[in-house]
Amino acid sequence: MKKIRSALISLSDKSNLKPLLQELRRNNIKIISSGGTFKIIKKLKFKCLDISDFTGFKEILNGRVKTLHPKIHAGILNKRNNKSHSSDIKKNGFENIDLVIVNFYPFEKTVEQTKNHSKIMENIDVGGPTMVRAAAKNYIDVTVITSTDQYSELINELKKNKGSTSLKFREKMSRLAFSETAYYDAVISNYFNKFNNINFPKRKILYTNLIENLRYGENPHQLGAFYSQNKKNKLIQIHGKTLSYNNYDDILAAITISKSLPKNIGTVIVKHGNPCGVSALKNNLDSYKSALETDPMSAFGGIVSCNYKVTQKLALMLNKIFLEVVVANGFDKKALKILKSKKNLRLIDSSKISFNEVWKFSSLDNFTLIQSEDEKVIAKKDFRIVSKRQPSKSQFDNLMFAFNVCRYVKSNAIVLASNKSTIGIGSGQPSRLDSCEIAINKMNKFSKINNEIVAASDAFFPFVDGIEKLVQSGVSAIVQPAGSIRDKEIIKFANETNTVLVFSKTRHFRH
Repeated sequence: MKKIRSALISLSDKSNLKPLLQELRRNNIKIISSGGTFKIIKKLKFKCLDISDFTGFKEILNGRVKTLHPKIHAGILNKRNNKSHSSDIKKNGFENIDLVIVNFYPFEKTVEQTKNHSKIMENIDVGGPTMVRAAAKNYIDVTVITSTDQYSELINELKKNKGSTSLKFREKMSRLAFSETAYYDAVISNYFNKFNNINFPKRKILYTNLIENLRYGENPHQLGAFYSQNKKNKLIQIHGKTLSYNNYDDILAAITISKSLPKNIGTVIVKHGNPCGVSALKNNLDSYKSALETDPMSAFGGIVSCNYKVTQKLALMLNKIFLEVVVANGFDKKALKILKSKKNLRLIDSSKISFNEVWKFSSLDNFTLIQSEDEKVIAKKDFRIVSKRQPSKSQFDNLMFAFNVCRYVKSNAIVLASNKSTIGIGSGQPSRLDSCEIAINKMNKFSKINNEIVAASDAFFPFVDGIEKLVQSGVSAIVQPAGSIRDKEIIKFANETNTVLVFSKTRHFRH
């Protein structure tokens, strides 16, 4: 146990301070503070010594230098059972500081609120992290608190131990403190890299916040957790049992596709990370029906992502099949009442989700692969018509829709579409020909086609056999990336069969 006799308090976030100050007063703990924190403590009518009076040195450089003083850091860093340290403290007339309560300038929040570089620089805290690191290093003798969330735990610790803290408590707070300084520095490091347009610096430092410990990972014998750079989960769960690792994986896949569709339009159904039905029809009910009709068997136990607000009529339709999760840009009251009748159905509001700069990570042991997400906006200028037959406007629109969906399907990927809705999806096959066969089989099994059929491939066809199989199944227009040594043979086949063939300038593998 270590008795606390003096505390240094320097806070950016000054909330919830009164109960803590009351406990410090109950234990006759001397309080040292500065600036705005000093004023708040005095306003709350607690005794407090200004840091300039404590050090005998006025703050300078508009407050940039106030806690960076030998009396402060010697008081924190000295090892109480070290005779040499004790001698130095006594010789210089210094005194111990037993408790450091600090939180930092809101750098992360400032970056979110402004692009003014000078203002952002002024919100880099120097003194705060320096004191925290000093206290955390010397946790054998010093207690460090770095968040308002820790106040109640400190209060309980002081009450339980009559003004002292245990080694176990100090060690825990030290661990949390070093995490806090590391996180803070990581945010600053990432800001500087972004400011200088450096995507892959020599040292890539990640910062994330734990949102939820999961029961397990993909399987019960694996560990799992869900993290976010945001401190609060923007995926708002409003009903149902807790989400699993696989649920989150599918939800993120579904939302990624949904956000690529026109605003407030489109339904996506995902199973095991792959879309099994997508529709961009403007009428939301028709959109859901079309997405479901692509592959109703695979949709069973899947995840539906609605790029719009769910209404009562749609809720009644959703309730007819077994689903794990429904994600939407909100739910109206009547829809919620209907969907909540299923106790285990998870309902997720994704209306606060927006993608800005997305990076994908894949790691194993000490190896990490990083790449930017495939967020390229599909536009007509990215395609080249190479067949003699020209596509109609509706064909071209459907080709673009199919190609957009195709990039979210595990490679090798084939997507068949009609009327801005998928009608067959072949995914994850080592052979592109096998993916063609799966997509065609799905179409023949579930779809009732009255319109022209188009097909999209995420990469080029290495041989004519894949396109031949698609044309034989009724496909009248095909889009694929260029680049095969047999491109000329494929163009020749398209012309011989009067098939529209469009080449994309970009490839879209998703391994």
